[in-house]
Amino acid sequence: MYILIGGGGQVGYYLTRELMRQDHEVLLLDKDPARVAQLALELGAAVKRGDACEARTLDSVGCERADMVIAVTGDDEDNLVICQVAKERFGREKTIARVNNPANEKLFQKLGIYITVSPTNNILHLIEAQIPHHKLVPLITLSRVGLGLVEVTIPADSPAVGKAIRALELPTSVNVALIVRGENNITPSGDTIIESEDRLFALTTEDGEHVLRERVLTEDSAPADSLA
Repeated sequence: MYILIGGGGQVGYYLTRELMRQDHEVLLLDKDPARVAQLALELGAAVKRGDACEARTLDSVGCERADMVIAVTGDDEDNLVICQVAKERFGREKTIARVNNPANEKLFQKLGIYITVSPTNNILHLIEAQIPHHKLVPLITLSRVGLGLVEVTIPADSPAVGKAIRALELPTSVNVALIVRGENNITPSGDTIIESEDRLFALTTEDGEHVLRERVLTEDSAPADSLA
């Protein structure tokens, strides 16, 4: 694959290095001449000075033949512009943007940049997954198809305890894909009985997430998490 990367910070550097090790053709763009000179000592011709926000720069490095364009600068506005120019000017559909401020993720999605990576959200979700709790935790968001993978640990006072999944009358937008019970992984059916401290993993839409929370959590243990 030919992959263009905008942003020569630590993320761009390590990403370029690893992709090169996988034998991809990679070009890293950064507009800081001092940073480019530093990166070139190790990356050689895989790094070039240029502003990836500018169409003429992307044109000069063959963006029209790029299999993927990745924007990982420290500025959300720049990352959005890089991806938009790649999509609108050069017809590149496969774009990935780093989103430094989680509040900007919806803006990226509204403007057609569906694949985003938010380091802040990723770390928060990892922290939530490691802390004992009885709430719903978003794990993965698939923005393009409007789905997310969520995890919820069933509290002892949950209205779902002792009931079969079928009895919860979950909408079709909620698919309980896995139950982890102690050391056992259970592929559930409609007849599977829910027990206290079960960990449920479900693929769901945002609306379905709210229904799932209402059916398996008590009011006090259901904070306002969401897929957004």
